[in-house]
Amino acid sequence: MKKHILIAATAALLAFPSLSSSVSAAPPETSDAAAARHPKFSAEDFAAFTDARVAALKAGLKLTPAQEKNWPALETALREQAKARAARIAEWREKAGEPREHRSVIEGLQQGAKRLSARSAELDKLAEAAKPLYDSLDDAQKNRFRPLLHIATGRHWRHGHEGFGHS
Repeated sequence: MKKHILIAATAALLAFPSLSSSVSAAPPETSDAAAARHPKFSAEDFAAFTDARVAALKAGLKLTPAQEKNWPALETALREQAKARAARIAEWREKAGEPREHRSVIEGLQQGAKRLSARSAELDKLAEAAKPLYDSLDDAQKNRFRPLLHIATGRHWRHGHEGFGHS
């Protein structure tokens, strides 16, 4: 059965050469097009976007005066996480321009483990800072908290399975 499907697919590609050649002849993405989709933001840009995301989280939660006292710890943790993220991105961009040195699989695993450990520590700090505020939220605020927090941490979200899904 698989043999027949393979033969039919091959025959279709041979019968429609313009279709098969147009797919493989697509021009590579130019650096201008890549730059438009992935602009290089300055430190000032990162700070401005962080300010906007943090403000959006706070505005979306519509905190009561009693809840406001728990906000500064979360805001500080979000700003520290944003600084660490900006530093990681700057380091990645710097290394991307350098020639890649050959490293062993083990060295790659060890470097990945270090990155995950650092990220884990950041998330622990964020969770610790967010808990008092989260515990004080009503159900409607808690429903908004998760997607707003993900946006505030610099992640991109789209509508998905449980209201929001990671893209």
